[in-house]
Amino acid sequence: MNQSARILLVEDEEIIAIIVQDLLVAEGFLVTVCANGFTAWETLQHDQVGYDLVLLDRGLPRMDGMELLRLIKGDRALASIPVIMQTARSDKQSIQDGLSQGAYYYLTKPIQPEILLAVIHAALQQRHELREMLESVNRAERPLAFLHSAVFRFCDLEDAKMLSHFLAQSCPEPERVIQGLQELMINAVEHGNLGISYAEKGELMMAGVWLDEVQKRLKLPEFSRRYVSVHFQRLPDKVIFTVQDQGAGFDWQDFLDFSPERVFDLHGRGIAMARLMSFDRLEYQGNGNTVSAVVNGVSSLCGFDN
Repeated sequence: MNQSARILLVEDEEIIAIIVQDLLVAEGFLVTVCANGFTAWETLQHDQVGYDLVLLDRGLPRMDGMELLRLIKGDRALASIPVIMQTARSDKQSIQDGLSQGAYYYLTKPIQPEILLAVIHAALQQRHELREMLESVNRAERPLAFLHSAVFRFCDLEDAKMLSHFLAQSCPEPERVIQGLQELMINAVEHGNLGISYAEKGELMMAGVWLDEVQKRLKLPEFSRRYVSVHFQRLPDKVIFTVQDQGAGFDWQDFLDFSPERVFDLHGRGIAMARLMSFDRLEYQGNGNTVSAVVNGVSSLCGFDN
């Protein structure tokens, strides 16, 4: 998946560019370097499907990093490329601005190689999964356009991914919804039913053993019989997904918006991204083990008389 991934490095400080490029090349990445935002934008425009990730300095000549980020996220062909920002500015407002414009991650200078590589691998993994999601949407024949209500149950991550791909077909724009659904369902398994805390997940991801821990807990007696329920309901003007796990819940209020305090963590942005990009309304209930996601609009195939 990460073999020969193409990275666009946008950095105006030559020494930093050389150091980072050498590090990435040693890891097997193909790296193109641009010294300013304008050149980087031209490069992306001429090779829209070729780059898997952009590593972007915030302070650039000719066109700064924030302007380039806005252009990338506003371009339909480029918007799915993860952008990791490098900056010497670590104030909350700067970080909030970058996250709200769609930056995948913030790194403060001087860059720590092990953190940089961990973030890059996580971003590429997410991009790979997003591509698979979109391919499944393009292949589907949308039979769920005729479904009015249903209840589904699943237990593990593979089932969560499969069901999220399936249920996204019920929406007018499945490509918008699919990543948010998957985020909610995976959270229900790992944080809900399996009780993996936020801090634990960060440590497991840094050690590269997160998936191993998930698989181990799925087999433990105290977790092996737990499942996640997904209630699907189609109304004349919207589709509602209600995801409920059997865990103890969590402090969901802290995760509805992008948090500068968590910006340097390897995870923790999925709920905020789902709320911002995938759903028209996202509401947690009670202790947080139940969440309802609403998608407005309905397919013309559904046969409702308003």
